[in-house]
Amino acid sequence: MNVYDQRKIDKRLIELDGTINKSRLGANAILGVSIATLKAAAKSLDMEVYRYIGGINGCKMPTPMLNILNGGKHADNNINIQEFMIVPNKNVKLKEKMEIAFDIYNELKKVLKKAGKSVGVGDEGGFAPDLEGDEDALKLILEAIGKSGHRAGEDVFLALDIAANEMYEEAKKIKEGGKYYFWKTGELKTIDEMIEYYKDISRRYPIISIEDCLAEDDFEGWEKVSNELGDKIKLVGDDLFVTNKERLLLGIEKNIANSILIKPNQIGTVTETLDTIKLAKEYGYETIVSHRSGETEDSFISDLACGLNIEKVKFGAPCRTDRVCKYNRLLEIENDLLK
Repeated sequence: MNVYDQRKIDKRLIELDGTINKSRLGANAILGVSIATLKAAAKSLDMEVYRYIGGINGCKMPTPMLNILNGGKHADNNINIQEFMIVPNKNVKLKEKMEIAFDIYNELKKVLKKAGKSVGVGDEGGFAPDLEGDEDALKLILEAIGKSGHRAGEDVFLALDIAANEMYEEAKKIKEGGKYYFWKTGELKTIDEMIEYYKDISRRYPIISIEDCLAEDDFEGWEKVSNELGDKIKLVGDDLFVTNKERLLLGIEKNIANSILIKPNQIGTVTETLDTIKLAKEYGYETIVSHRSGETEDSFISDLACGLNIEKVKFGAPCRTDRVCKYNRLLEIENDLLK
């Protein structure tokens, strides 16, 4: 088949699988072929992958969201919230944003050590200590930001991935369907109590983004939280949308969330990924290209983000080669653009 006809090749891969959710061949296997096709096409034209993806539209460097403290199902500790992220939002080059992030990450390690906490890292490179509670994680990160010489709420902001679907499922296990169970601390919250919780912490901390704040099928709750917080912070759909155009269309119809996480292997082909990004941009949703908790050293998503002028990227902490390689690729692209 013609390597330049990405859509036709991806369509054929989907047909060969023949299932709704790519369960026969598998989204990872299909995506490997899809990405290889795109890379081969770019190489045959002696083009960088990000240039081949973006064409003549130029390239805007994305802002990194770095997961520096882990909890939830991704960590063997007593923290419920899955990811605590820093977002260097100063109007500087990516290189300087990464320097800010690295300063804070190193300072957080010192803060945790001084407090007698573990500094072992999880799958995404973030620290995973036992703490008194979720709010302590926010306080420690703010302390690290201050000690690094940067200004929280000005140079650096905070972002959370709640992974509330896990809490929703845990509530079902104790026969409290429709509620959210913070199973590590024993708290149980209703939809309204969850929303009040988010309103409270976003008032008291410089939080600009909350991902998966409610369960993926809790559309009633998502409508409520979008009405009450959607004009103040980014409400990101990951489990909610799963990089799926049909799920995003449902969200658009219901006017829920205002940002979408993009993970190519959630959907399985480059074409479907591009279609979902295009739809999100058409309806004003911020797009965030993201890694997965299980990763390789392939850095295609860095080229994808740059080629399509994606607003933000989520590649984990500045630690572990499977994360760092993606940031390094972004820095290579930035250097290339500055030539």
